[in-house]
Amino acid sequence: MWETIVQIFPYAITYTIPLLITALGALYCERSGVINIGLDGFMIIGSFAGALTIYELQASMPGSSLPLWIGLIVATVVGGLFSLLHAFASINLNADQTISGTAINMIAGALTIFLSRTISGSGRIRITSGFYPKNIPVLSEIPIIGPLFFTKTYITTWISLAILLISAFVIYKTRFGLRLRACGENPQAADAAGINVYKMRYIGVILSGALSSLGGAIILVTYSGEFTGSVAGLGFLALAALIFGQWKPLGILAATLFFGFATTIANVSQVIPSLGSIPPVVLKTFPYIVTLIALVLFSKSSQAPKASGEPFDKGKR
Repeated sequence: MWETIVQIFPYAITYTIPLLITALGALYCERSGVINIGLDGFMIIGSFAGALTIYELQASMPGSSLPLWIGLIVATVVGGLFSLLHAFASINLNADQTISGTAINMIAGALTIFLSRTISGSGRIRITSGFYPKNIPVLSEIPIIGPLFFTKTYITTWISLAILLISAFVIYKTRFGLRLRACGENPQAADAAGINVYKMRYIGVILSGALSSLGGAIILVTYSGEFTGSVAGLGFLALAALIFGQWKPLGILAATLFFGFATTIANVSQVIPSLGSIPPVVLKTFPYIVTLIALVLFSKSSQAPKASGEPFDKGKR
């Protein structure tokens, strides 16, 4: 049993990281008072931008890891810029934020497939190679902890965990975080206190788009290896993790870990004797069924920002 856990643990962490970084992006957005259900679309945009950049650069820099880093940066920047569509519609035009997010998902999938076919002649863009999982010297030799956390690990895992810690500090320990949360709880009071609510909400949406696109690019450079025009609904799962985690960084980490492990177990169930007797369809739908149950159970005790999804009108008090 222990050997099985050690074998699947790195894969579960690998699957968890894109969910975590995307859910953190949604955290910034919703803490500012803007709902973002366009996470799936932003992940697709990031995957496309990263794949196209890496594909072009790897042709001229074979064997180098630099194209991968540049691809991640480009994906993050493009995602931030693309999120301006959602920000403008939601903040300036006071459009329904759910409809705006849905439009983002529809536009992202169609636009990236069209551009991919126009540029490469195919709806797919495959990169030559991505990051390789490595053991961390010394730490991987630590009993119990070493094989779990420091064996076959991607560098993007540690970058994402660093972003998690930075986000927790920024949101709860800085003036910026206080202002961001104030805009999501009571924008009228924040405006009366001299806080530029429009600016803070723009920053929240841009960070959401940037981090979500980074999540899509991380999928590309770790276990996917190609852009296909889809991220298998992981953006919606990240949104569920945000709600399940009660809009808190550590809660989000726990929720995404759960989803990551549940999905990994479902994928490898056929090679685990103890799970062989359970129908595969049950295991594959398990994370989503539990998500629905959790959302129902926690709906009454939800700690969502009070003004999340509500348009802000500076003229009203």
